[in-house]
Amino acid sequence: ARVQRGTVSIARRLQDPLAELVKIDPKSVGVGLYQHDLAQKKLSNSVNDAVESCVNFVGMDLNTCSTSLLKHCAGLSARQATKVVEYREKNGKFQRRSDLMTRA
Repeated sequence: ARVQRGTVSIARRLQDPLAELVKIDPKSVGVGLYQHDLAQKKLSNSVNDAVESCVNFVGMDLNTCSTSLLKHCAGLSARQATKVVEYREKNGKFQRRSDLMTRA
């Protein structure tokens, strides 16, 4: 079972690295030898800025992404991201972009 969890974790990181990155606390990411010399707040802000930039450049699948990733989308707050996921779980997939504006 332990090997299977590790295998699944690696597979998830390969499938959607951003979705997995947002689940990790910035101080645990392992960005270099001297990362612990940085102010943790500054490190956290830098990682969040990088994730937001990547999410908005690459995009995401609204019908599969987590709240953790969705809240990094430009124009959505954490509260709105939660509402989107709750709507999707209750009503099924969004069919078109306009559904996001009128239903979530």
